[in-house]
Amino acid sequence: MSTARSRVPEFPDGLEWFNVNAPVKLAGQRGRLVLVCFCTFSSVQCRHVLSDMNYLASKYRKDLTVIGVHSTRLPAEMRRTHVMKMLNKHHVRYPLIHDPDLKLTKRFAVQDWPSQVLVDRDGYIIGALTGDGKRARLEEVIEYQLKRQSEHQAADSEEYNVSREPEPQTLLSFPGRILVSGDRIYIADSAHNQILVTSRQGNILRRYGSTSPGFIDGESMSAAFNNPQGMALRDQFLYVADEGNHAIRRINVRSDEVTTIAGTGKPGTAFGASATRPEEMRLNSPADVALENGTLYIAMAGMHQIWGLSLITNTIKVFSGCGRAGLQDGPPNKAEFAQPTGITVYGRHLYTVDAISSAIRCIDLEYGSVTTLAGTGLYECGDQDGAEADARLQFPTAIEADMEHRMLWVSDTYNNKIKRVGVKTRHVSTVIMDRKLDEPCGLAFHGGTLYIANTNAHEILCLSPDSGRVEPLNVAEDHTHV
Repeated sequence: MSTARSRVPEFPDGLEWFNVNAPVKLAGQRGRLVLVCFCTFSSVQCRHVLSDMNYLASKYRKDLTVIGVHSTRLPAEMRRTHVMKMLNKHHVRYPLIHDPDLKLTKRFAVQDWPSQVLVDRDGYIIGALTGDGKRARLEEVIEYQLKRQSEHQAADSEEYNVSREPEPQTLLSFPGRILVSGDRIYIADSAHNQILVTSRQGNILRRYGSTSPGFIDGESMSAAFNNPQGMALRDQFLYVADEGNHAIRRINVRSDEVTTIAGTGKPGTAFGASATRPEEMRLNSPADVALENGTLYIAMAGMHQIWGLSLITNTIKVFSGCGRAGLQDGPPNKAEFAQPTGITVYGRHLYTVDAISSAIRCIDLEYGSVTTLAGTGLYECGDQDGAEADARLQFPTAIEADMEHRMLWVSDTYNNKIKRVGVKTRHVSTVIMDRKLDEPCGLAFHGGTLYIANTNAHEILCLSPDSGRVEPLNVAEDHTHV
């Protein structure tokens, strides 16, 4: 951490604040340490830091003020409603400033996200750290600073009260993904840290995971997940991308047992690593999974790669992607992805969506080589139908193969739309429907119906693509089912 000594710039008037009733002035926090965290919610690395900030704000609540700054990188992030939803989805409990024009970001000379700036009790910048995984280092510096004498005391600081705008009380909470097989629907009820199994009518038949985040194997609700996302089903096993735990979990839907088959619970950075014991390999924010010929393919969002876990040999390795964030086609060791969050199999290819390049990518299953169907570069986005180079999306998060119609369905999340892509024509078009969406993050096509996890509205929708008619799935408790 840098030792340069300079006075922290004051927050200007007119900023939009969240989680507090009135702005927090840095001058009013003299006598306390201040930690200013710059992040953008579209970055998975930034989302890793949010729980660290909650932890530090709680542990040092008598001596430390944590303030978040949301720096926008995509047009949808400028919306006030988007910021509010992200705060609630990720349980942010400290004051946050919305910085859509990046004025405050530039005032602090921040160039990388996430960045964490620590200010001493006298209002001088101690230094800054960039990237995630810095909680231990921050604690060391905070502990050291608290032991030092200061002419100010915490009692000199102005008080502020955290005041959050709660989400409505609903049975689902930010459902992230959905899977439909036979007469069962599997819902990743992500903010509740659970996997739900329902009938086709929506009656809840099973719950897996406690509502509290955790990393615990066990039976049914004695197990624990942390922000579960994409799922794949084969025989009696449901495979789950447990994004917040950086792990792949397996649910035996017959015995109700939840086990960890890959990941340690800690994020990793070994871009080219492989292991004969997947449970000892550190993963990084697996967002989705897809099964093909005994291999579980993993959209490893935090490493900007696609991995493969062999269920036959119980080995795991990188399948495609060099680990650099970008939009580069080519062989698997040269190709670049940018936070792949959705993955599906169609014929001899994997298709994935890259969230922060708003791209659709195609990966050859035999060689791992990559080509781009839509997208132009990091944080380049839009909302335009067309063929390949003409098409534009904004932060797509899910992709679903539809063999029946020879197309792919894509959740164009930040455009609040669903797009369809012809596999042969590679033409991207918007799906017309009679209902507005709110950042949909999950899709499943089954029996002529497209099931949509309308994430920010806390609901599952059933779309008839031919008519555009949408009906909500009536998710409800079923106390009669055994």
